[in-house]
Formats: sequence, structure tokens, C-alpha cells
Amino acid sequence: MHRDASADKTQRRRLEEVARIKSRLILAKLTLSQIDKAYGLPAGTAGNAVHEPHLAGERAIAAALKTRPEMLWRSRYHADGQRRSPQPAENYRYGRRPSPQMEAA
Repeated sequence: MHRDASADKTQRRRLEEVARIKSRLILAKLTLSQIDKAYGLPAGTAGNAVHEPHLAGERAIAAALKTRPEMLWRSRYHADGQRRSPQPAENYRYGRRPSPQMEAA
């Protein structure tokens, strides 16, 4: 089977986005769990927001890095800074999972 070149490009872009954010966190000497605690988020929220759209997590990470969310996640925001709604399916790490009833069928 042939791979879909556009899917590979999208995946590479998302990985670069995650790597860029993680490197900024390292340079700022911040961890995602510190961000969760500092901004009153449930444990794991910031970590999930790095990979999948989560408004509160995105805002907390951006605030901790002293920037705006649209500067960190270009795939989740329009050029004018407005958040994409709904988010494109490729912005989700796992996509839609089948329900347990569908798996049993």
C-alpha cells in the first residue's frame, strides 16, 4: 500500500509543533505538571493539550511561556488568532475510537 503524502506531512508538522513547545518548556525550566498546578488544572491537562486540542490547557501553557496559544499551535488557530471550531480531525492524536459495543460486533 502507498502512504498518503499529505497525511505524512500533517503528522510531521504536528510532531515539529510538539517538539517546539517541549523545547520552549525545557528552556523555561517548566514542566507540564507544574503548569497544571499553577493554573489549577486537573493533573495531565497540560500534557494532553500539547498533543490534542484543549482550550484551558493551551491557554495555561501559553501563559506560562509568556506567549499566545496561536503562536504555539498554528494548526489549531486561524491566522487572525481565532481558534478553529470545530478542530480538524488531524489535530487529534488517536482520532475517533470505536465504542465498546462496536468492538464487540
